Amino acid sequence: QVQLVESGGGLVQAGDSLRLSCAASGRTFSTYPMGWFRQAPGKEREFLAAITGSGSNTFYRDSVEGRFTISRDNAKNTGYLQMNSLNPEDTAVYYCAGDPDGEYYMASAWEYWGQGTQVTVSS
Repeated sequence: QVQLVESGGGLVQAGDSLRLSCAASGRTFSTYPMGWFRQAPGKEREFLAAITGSGSNTFYRDSVEGRFTISRDNAKNTGYLQMNSLNPEDTAVYYCAGDPDGEYYMASAWEYWGQGTQVTVSS
């Protein structure tokens, strides 16, 4: 079993940066990939980024690559999403996910999910 808890969301202004954290417990953190998704009201859950268990490879949605950075610190059992140059279009609930089976860019592929953390970007 795996438990994931996101934190670090909040209200920021356009152009600001924010770092989200995903604290993991249960199964050894380094043995499974993790990822980040977001979901705005009335929209589907959207893939943002994924990282392999060792942290050696990362994958991004085209629209956020270069602006968002996924990372993990396995010694701390924590994953991160660094978000720069935020704009109001980034407003959503952000979710951490773990252990995909199949296509990692599909929300349905992931086994474990955190409760979500709200990110609101004002202009």
